[in-house]
Amino acid sequence: MFKGSFTALATPFKDDRVDEVSFERLIEFQIENGITGIVPAGSTGESATLDHQEHRQVIELAVQSAKGRCKVIAGTGSNSTAEAVALTRDAESAGADAFLVVAPYYNKPSQEGVFQHFQKIAAATEKPVVLYSIPGRCVIEIAVETVARLAAHCPNIVALKESGGNLERVNQLREALPESFALLSGDDSLTLPFMAVGAVGVISVASNLIPREVATLVRLLLEGDLLGGRRVHSRLYPLFRDLFAAPNPVPLKAALEWTGIIETPDVRLPLTSMPDSAARTLRTTLERMGLIP
Repeated sequence: MFKGSFTALATPFKDDRVDEVSFERLIEFQIENGITGIVPAGSTGESATLDHQEHRQVIELAVQSAKGRCKVIAGTGSNSTAEAVALTRDAESAGADAFLVVAPYYNKPSQEGVFQHFQKIAAATEKPVVLYSIPGRCVIEIAVETVARLAAHCPNIVALKESGGNLERVNQLREALPESFALLSGDDSLTLPFMAVGAVGVISVASNLIPREVATLVRLLLEGDLLGGRRVHSRLYPLFRDLFAAPNPVPLKAALEWTGIIETPDVRLPLTSMPDSAARTLRTTLERMGLIP
């Protein structure tokens, strides 16, 4: 279920409300271009500034738009265990296939606290749970030993989105975990090296814009065609780089507007629009790739 290319969906806004028309168009674009699954209400979806009603709205829209044609992995993480449990149960009732749950941020819990946090969430559902380790945003990481412990104690914790940028950690995780436990790259630019040492896919930002290309990259690597995957990676790397010229998803939303996939590039404060210099660089990259005229 967790092998392939998954898109960490942006949440389009218009007049400070969820732009349902643009969101449905974005999802249809993913499915038409061969993406394995979609991830609504994650970091790229600005989950931190969605209220609970909007969180439910975004997940329901994703489920309704997908119509069973791809997997829907709903973001349901929080730094409050009780809130994460409630969000997970709500997303389950909305029809999500699985849940992406980020490490508890700001609180700085011990690894025992991290273990109990995820154990409690996993016990609240029978559906699969994907752990999400991103120390750059959360201050802490989910330690390799904690991931292995959770995999052993919670049968429905079956995958990890790894966004720590550390290739050696992927080696350590692969060694500590059963082969059935899926490791997914959380960084587009690291999909190639991560999959070379045992990851089985990516939860991608860039695939909002280029789903077919990201799906092709992952397919080649899963087939063992490292040279073919390297060629695709090299072609896509400038976009992978420039989509992070400002805080995610600011550059992505600008690019999605320029390509006509969403109507506005609006983000919510405290995020702000992209600096002119970064916008020029990104636009040049998109032009060179033939994504905009």
